[in-house]
Amino acid sequence: MTTKLTTGLPAPDVLRCAYMEIQVTNLKASREFYVDILGLHVTAEDDKTLYLRSLEEFIHHNIVLREGPVAAVAAFAFRVRSPEDVDRAEAYYKALGCKTERRVNGFVKGIGDSVRVEDPLGFPYEFFYDVQHVERLAWRYELYTPGALVRLDHFNQITPDVPRALEYIEGLGFRVTEDIRDDKGTVYAAWVRRKSTVHDTAMTGGAGPRMHHIAFATHEKHNILAICDKLGALRKSDMIERGPGRHGVSNAFYLYIRDPDGHRIEIYTQDYYTGDPDNPVVSWDVHDNQRRDWWGTPVVPSWYTDGSLVLDLDGKPQPVREREHTSEMAVTIGADGFSYTRKGDEEAGYKLGNTL
Repeated sequence: MTTKLTTGLPAPDVLRCAYMEIQVTNLKASREFYVDILGLHVTAEDDKTLYLRSLEEFIHHNIVLREGPVAAVAAFAFRVRSPEDVDRAEAYYKALGCKTERRVNGFVKGIGDSVRVEDPLGFPYEFFYDVQHVERLAWRYELYTPGALVRLDHFNQITPDVPRALEYIEGLGFRVTEDIRDDKGTVYAAWVRRKSTVHDTAMTGGAGPRMHHIAFATHEKHNILAICDKLGALRKSDMIERGPGRHGVSNAFYLYIRDPDGHRIEIYTQDYYTGDPDNPVVSWDVHDNQRRDWWGTPVVPSWYTDGSLVLDLDGKPQPVREREHTSEMAVTIGADGFSYTRKGDEEAGYKLGNTL
């Protein structure tokens, strides 16, 4: 894997996270989960591939499900501002020494000229501008369900060296909105954005490269509760991994569920605006359990340990490297499994300010 993290070349101007290509082992079971249960809308499909989008999306899809031999992520895809930014992305990653592949007609249906790369952390990134427009369903209220998913909000990535990942992703032009650190300044996780929300992706510590989750936004908390009710009514509540609850980090209301292959999906609502140039970074003490759940609800161990494999450009799973530094989990989970570890009840547990 390349060790170079920055280059003197201009980075591509990334607009937002746009879609993820996920490999699944049973497309029929995945269709039931993503379409029949979660209510994502089918843009196109064939025997091996399913293209889905949320209600407010106007590009071809937000998620591609492709049947394959192993459950894994094939691409974290970002839209860029112009066709020239695809050129910049290709040149930028070549200068880093990364493997790249360019396809003028796109890697998937509905996406034109694009480049995929194996980035310095081992993740498969894609950058594109050209898209096929489709009907935005925002005004099609007859299609709304009680748990309606309206937008793709973010990705979350697991990497064994978060400070290194942060140096790389900031070099790509992403800005930190929140992080988790200890009193020595060691960063355990960081939330970074291009659009004016809390994040487009996050770098969280653990064995990697792996995908922690992909998140879809919904309008209100009651939409998340409706999904929980639906899963319970269908006798599929075992798909709920964590929540519902309120995060400290991002301030968002959340639910984590697992698809038939174990890929983690977050349903997410009510984070905050971050678009001003002097937007303050929020830093959370790694000992403060409210960072993960504002109500102090224990975090299930699988949320810290499980993640999806990622593929290289040849479609083979990337090897997973264990974390070498102190794990956040080690300072999070006490002798009884879920102890608070905050250093004194008088501490606020988080600090506001430009700390980076």
